Amino acid sequence: MTPILSIQDLRKSYAGGFEALKGVSLDIHEGEILALLGPNGAGKTTLISTICGITTMTSGQVSVGGHDIVHDFRAARSMIGLVPQEVNLEPFEKVWNTVRFSRGLFGKPRNDALIEQILRKLSLWDKKDSTIKELSGGMKRRVLIAKALSHEPRVLFLDEPTAGVDVELRKDMWDIVAELKADGVTIILTTHYIEEAEAIADRVGVINHGELLLVEEKSALIARMGQKQIEVQFGEPLGAVPASLARHGLELGQDGQSLIYTYDTQAERTGITTLLNDVAQAGLVLRDVQTRQSSLEDIFVGLVSDRKPANRPGEMQ
Repeated sequence: MTPILSIQDLRKSYAGGFEALKGVSLDIHEGEILALLGPNGAGKTTLISTICGITTMTSGQVSVGGHDIVHDFRAARSMIGLVPQEVNLEPFEKVWNTVRFSRGLFGKPRNDALIEQILRKLSLWDKKDSTIKELSGGMKRRVLIAKALSHEPRVLFLDEPTAGVDVELRKDMWDIVAELKADGVTIILTTHYIEEAEAIADRVGVINHGELLLVEEKSALIARMGQKQIEVQFGEPLGAVPASLARHGLELGQDGQSLIYTYDTQAERTGITTLLNDVAQAGLVLRDVQTRQSSLEDIFVGLVSDRKPANRPGEMQ
């Protein structure tokens, strides 16, 4: 299957020598949701800005729907919708006009029925005659999405779309994304909220210091890299890990009344049976046993911390 978005060895460097993107390569297929995770300054916004033509690449190749973003930029750009981080809207303009004008910027013919459909889908229809300054922050975010959808793009970039909105509205946004996916729109989402990626993404990419560390299906990533913990709780405080159990690499729980065992879910043997037998041999009385699966957040933090760059000369630790 030909990807709808293809990125090959994309690089972006600035005059001072700083490399914002270091050879990013990625294929995204039609109708999928990709969540791009990374800390501040990782290169997420630079990547989106380059694909959308806001920033000029240093080298590499990007095509959208088979159209090169440099040599066939009009056709490529017409397939892209962008919802930026910043809410930059004309405060005294009405919602209806704001969205309709955006469609005209792409040379699309007037289509009031489509604009109405978009506004209704985003719960903005009753606000169509309101000025932007009258809207709440969450509603302004919805207007940004409506603007991005007005010219019927097939690829939609959402750059931190739920930043600064409350939990309830964030979940509404997830529902909107799910509906767009059902309509066949390909969505690339950057976010700081790990639960956002876990809730709606098909694949997860992790970027840090301009390098794409991995891109993998969400469930496969958690299964492959995730670890599981079993917490064995006792009726009496232990004070320390018994010497007879030292070979299991256990940690003492914060309350002093439990032992925590970490194991690989993909290993041929987990070692749990041997652990529980040794616990019984030590004469310890179990009160409860609980398990915990590593989350996407655990995996993300581990990846990013493992790839921290060395300090430059004179730089503080």
